[in-house]
Amino acid sequence: MDPVVKVSDLSVSYNGKNVFEDISLSVYPRQLVGIIGPNGAGKSTLIKAIMGLTYVNEGQIEVMKKPVEKVRKHISYVPQRNTIDLDFPVLVEDVVSMGRYPHLSWWGLLTAKDRQIVKKSLKQVGMYEYRRRQIGQLSGGQQQRVFLARALAQEAELFFLDEPFAGIDIASENMIMDILRNLRDQGKTLFVVHHDLSKAGSYFDSLILLNNKLIAYGKKEDVFQVNCLKEAYDGQVTNISEKNNFVVVNG
Repeated sequence: MDPVVKVSDLSVSYNGKNVFEDISLSVYPRQLVGIIGPNGAGKSTLIKAIMGLTYVNEGQIEVMKKPVEKVRKHISYVPQRNTIDLDFPVLVEDVVSMGRYPHLSWWGLLTAKDRQIVKKSLKQVGMYEYRRRQIGQLSGGQQQRVFLARALAQEAELFFLDEPFAGIDIASENMIMDILRNLRDQGKTLFVVHHDLSKAGSYFDSLILLNNKLIAYGKKEDVFQVNCLKEAYDGQVTNISEKNNFVVVNG
């Protein structure tokens, strides 16, 4: 099986300061991949680099065995909520419709099929009844469900989510996790930037652990270990116990 994402000797810097350097890894299909590490470790920058959304100093990136520009239609991105203008006067239904844009014909109008996919995506995240609401009128959890619905409407093969659980209610978090697992079971590959170590071991199939370099990558049982976490978090990980063959962080 070929890797769906292959990164070789990747280095990125902003304003002359290294975000990370010399990252190499291969990610295979049908996985939920968690990207963890302390603040400023380069987690968001890594997914932006893979998607071709930021300047890369050195290295090579292949997505589905091609340059990312050739497969962009098959990549869906859910950015951090705090980077989105939630006061913009757009309706929930219109936000989700944006997921169909890569598939539109040259005249740019939604077809009946597109509208049906939008409807299905909204229902999948439990937001269909809110379709005529302005996006800023929703709670944080509801907004995140809408952004996930937009990603679902795109019918992508690769999903990149940047801190999707930040500032949302537990019901929305559980629903989103169920949807992500279903997508994985359908053959999709998902990358999730995540900050809560206490849930990382149960949420993801494999983990990328960063702190301005690649500390570890692989199965969660192999990455979620005391020595790896202490290296990534500069020795500040506490209250670690062994359970079910992987490390559980309690605090």
